[in-house]
Amino acid sequence: MNTLQDASRIYKAFQRGGPTFGAWQMLPGTNHARAIARSGVDWICVDTEHGNINDSQMHEAVTAIAHAGISPLVRIASNEAWMVKRALDCGAHGVVVPLIYTVEDAKRLVASAKFPPQGTRGFGSPLPTQCFNNEPLSYYLQHANATLLTIVQIETKSALESVRDIAALPGVDCLLIGPFDLGNNIGHPILGPEMHPNLNQAIETIKQAAHAEGKKVAMYCNSGEDAKGYAERGFDMISVLTDQMGITGAFTQSLAVANGKEKGSGDKGMKGYDGK
Repeated sequence: MNTLQDASRIYKAFQRGGPTFGAWQMLPGTNHARAIARSGVDWICVDTEHGNINDSQMHEAVTAIAHAGISPLVRIASNEAWMVKRALDCGAHGVVVPLIYTVEDAKRLVASAKFPPQGTRGFGSPLPTQCFNNEPLSYYLQHANATLLTIVQIETKSALESVRDIAALPGVDCLLIGPFDLGNNIGHPILGPEMHPNLNQAIETIKQAAHAEGKKVAMYCNSGEDAKGYAERGFDMISVLTDQMGITGAFTQSLAVANGKEKGSGDKGMKGYDGK
């Protein structure tokens, strides 16, 4: 049995079909990572592009997430081979890579994510096996190319224009839509609750291109309602919440209930204060 595949919850979700839901971690901390993992998501994206997470914190979060039985993904800051290597060498089950502009950019990414002969990734870190059932490093070497996911963000105008060719590349597993940057790049920024029709059409074009080439398509969302909507539209991989925004939102809502500005759900939370 290929235990790398067995250990990767998101890989198994991709094989199973249907939507897989995950979370976005922007704040550092292993307890923080484990708290998110306890929600039951399939994967957590550790964000080193826009998040407050450095290299050491990335390593710690990835291991904590994997040991909780959830797939750790890492969004690197840029399409740089050394960043891909650092993320995969710490045990990430896949990389999310922003700001792809051309087919050549995507080819370069795939090469950096694969061991020879498929790519140019260097071999030697003993760390990733702890995120894959502690199999021997030689076993990891044999199966990493087929198991680790390469997720390409489509968020630039030029990438949108070449999206079918990018999706067709061997080694590209999934196209992830960053709606805010995509909107900015095509001249239709998201400034309120409603997207411009042209942006919505661009999102649909990316989904169709991915599926036409047998690849998955992912969508960044920050609420369960949005995530449900994109699942119903046929998206395969969807985030449901970002930690920093979720924490602020939860405290804001609880405070509003406490001071009488909003009606509560009727759930008293921790029991025992009323003797019951």
